[in-house]
Amino acid sequence: MVNLYSDTQTRPTPAMRRAMAEAEVGDEQKHADPTVIELCERVADLLGHEAAVFLPSGTMCNAIAFRLHIRPGGDEVILHRTAHPIIAEAGGPASISGAVLCPVDGERGMFDAATLRAHVRPADRYMPRSRLVSLEQTTNVTGGHIWPLEQMREVVAAAREAGMRAHLDGARLMNAVVATGVPARDWAGMFDTAWLDFTKGLGAPVGAVLAGSRELIDEAWRYKQMWGGSMRQAGIIAAAGLYALDHHVDRLADDHANARALAEGLAEIDGIEIDAEQVATNIVVFGCRDPAGLCAELERAGVQMSQIGPGRVRAVTHLDVDRAGIDDAIAAVCAALA
Repeated sequence: MVNLYSDTQTRPTPAMRRAMAEAEVGDEQKHADPTVIELCERVADLLGHEAAVFLPSGTMCNAIAFRLHIRPGGDEVILHRTAHPIIAEAGGPASISGAVLCPVDGERGMFDAATLRAHVRPADRYMPRSRLVSLEQTTNVTGGHIWPLEQMREVVAAAREAGMRAHLDGARLMNAVVATGVPARDWAGMFDTAWLDFTKGLGAPVGAVLAGSRELIDEAWRYKQMWGGSMRQAGIIAAAGLYALDHHVDRLADDHANARALAEGLAEIDGIEIDAEQVATNIVVFGCRDPAGLCAELERAGVQMSQIGPGRVRAVTHLDVDRAGIDDAIAAVCAALA
């Protein structure tokens, strides 16, 4: 099976499994697990923040961060309409934090400072209070695009002008780092909270780390406990994150190259709509007449992709798919449409 459904499909390598099996562990809830502590300290430094907390998932990172910034009872989050908290968190921001979500438009999953300013509400007791802006680096369902650093700075600056806080969903932040050469702290350090996921291109089976000020992370621990995210000998899974930082970051360039090769191959097939030049990282989104039918036919041929909307299919490269797998996927799409 050539699994291009998502980079969440990665499995830990034998070397990562050995690192997990040999990890030094302790009681994470008592801040006594040395492997978890090391991972949190490394991610906090990597992202340019004072402190960090290890969490089971990126969704919990977003949920806790929103709760840190949102006061229940009418506070509003401005974010792109395709962002993960809107499309893939089961209404959690509203249910957990009482957040009003203000979805905005923008090409390739991004928007500019003028768009943010246009959606900031005036101080008025009849309206929600514009409280938080949340950005996603890289973008997800629009195709793994990278926010330009200056555009991101301008949006965050506009938020500050309006007295708002800023949160970075860094699920695939390291893909942006590898593709651009811009250090992670340059992207993440400008935000009040930011997080990094280890279960996507970095290849770990579990875990994400949320970073921020020491005060915010101390409060994040309360919600981690409240929502059942506290663990015990969590160093076994934190070790996978440390291994990923040491061994799986630079290799993300291979995923980007494979994604470009996939896009260029798809562009040669009649019935596929794609601009291969727009593929920046490891996510390939393309158009076709019958995405559900195509995905079903590919599944029968041993290739997994996903329909992400009317007329659109997503394929995501990762460490479990090599160039031969990409060639097989291109051939399978060609045969299915023929």
